[in-house]
Amino acid sequence: MIIKGPILLYGAGREARSTLAFLNDVAPGENVHVVVDSGEADLPGIEQVPIESLEAAIASKDYATIVRSAGVSIYKPVLIAARQAGIEITTNINLWARHKRGNTKTIAITGTKGKSTTAKLIHTILKQAGLDAGLGGNIGVPPLDLAPCAYAVLELSSFQTADMDFNLDFIGITSLFPEHLDWHLNEKNYFADKLNILRRKKPYQCALNPQVVEKDCLPQPPNGLVHALADLEPDFQDQLMEQVSASRLKGVHNAQNAILAARLCLGVGATQRDILQGIAAFEPLPHRLQEIQLGPKTFVNDSIATNPEATRAAIAAYPRQKVSLVLGGYDRGQKYDGLAATLKNSTLSQVWFLPDTGHRILREIGESKTPFACHKAISFEDMFTRLAAEPEQFETLILSPGAPSFNQFKNFEERGTIFLDLARKHFT
Repeated sequence: MIIKGPILLYGAGREARSTLAFLNDVAPGENVHVVVDSGEADLPGIEQVPIESLEAAIASKDYATIVRSAGVSIYKPVLIAARQAGIEITTNINLWARHKRGNTKTIAITGTKGKSTTAKLIHTILKQAGLDAGLGGNIGVPPLDLAPCAYAVLELSSFQTADMDFNLDFIGITSLFPEHLDWHLNEKNYFADKLNILRRKKPYQCALNPQVVEKDCLPQPPNGLVHALADLEPDFQDQLMEQVSASRLKGVHNAQNAILAARLCLGVGATQRDILQGIAAFEPLPHRLQEIQLGPKTFVNDSIATNPEATRAAIAAYPRQKVSLVLGGYDRGQKYDGLAATLKNSTLSQVWFLPDTGHRILREIGESKTPFACHKAISFEDMFTRLAAEPEQFETLILSPGAPSFNQFKNFEERGTIFLDLARKHFT
């Protein structure tokens, strides 16, 4: 038996569909159920059990294995009870490592911000080098859906690193700031879960951005396991910075991420030429400082910016005048002191504050104490209608919310798509 049943899928999104396809292939006929915290599970062909019955099912050990989707917190009392009862809890990525990885070398990237761009840049460089590389993880392709490849570039969230149980070949960390405290319960857990990626049992090669190295929460793995990848040669770093400045990589933070990617790719076996060509060929991912030009206006979709540090990076990437910022989203209790200080010292011409966190930030900083015009809006439609009435207000409009989307949108992708659709509607 490749996985012990009966099996419960906790969650019914993209990862769960991937896991179900895997189970149908390797364990046909096995008893598989699904549970979600609310609503209907869109997984045809398997029975959905009510969330209200889960506690009793765990107590009676109705399931031998629970496959946790990434968004389901390991700190849920029912999962803690399942572990204590001896029920195996696994994930899509752990199943991939155990049953499908084979001899594939792994390049794992995590970080509070910058991990998606860095992972895609590494994948682009490795393809430029002619290497057989795949890209998956949090970036959109569940690991169990990855085609066989020699090198797997894995973009990993803290939800995935928290209980990952396999060894890695290369590890990169882009940045560390508190985030997802509703999932992790507190900052200490967040850092421990994110940095669990470094707690491996076999040697690996590693590169950390300078901001990460300064953190006192870094674990101290056993001697001999961690091999730091070399810094770039000064002449090559100068060439790389020139290439970055001419590329689609925006901001100082992405310059640092390009250096991190270069160190990892050199470790894998790419050449300096491959790296420069990869940077030149790089196409930004949607919703990550994604620019569109509509007449004289530039619209920047940075909907992936779900924490204040990402918004601070976006502000720094656009220092020119007549830049307007769109701020606000679901309030999960993040601290905005640092972002408020950045706003007060910025060259922004105006900020649009949206519910819920935007309205909170506006109350905290006070309209009369800012160097920019403050506008309180209730929705994108409200904001765009007012902007279209006075288009001379801005030259560049950046959506970098600094918060999740769940108060008004299904996810950050929907938020970014609607932002660009409304830009086209009002300014084409």
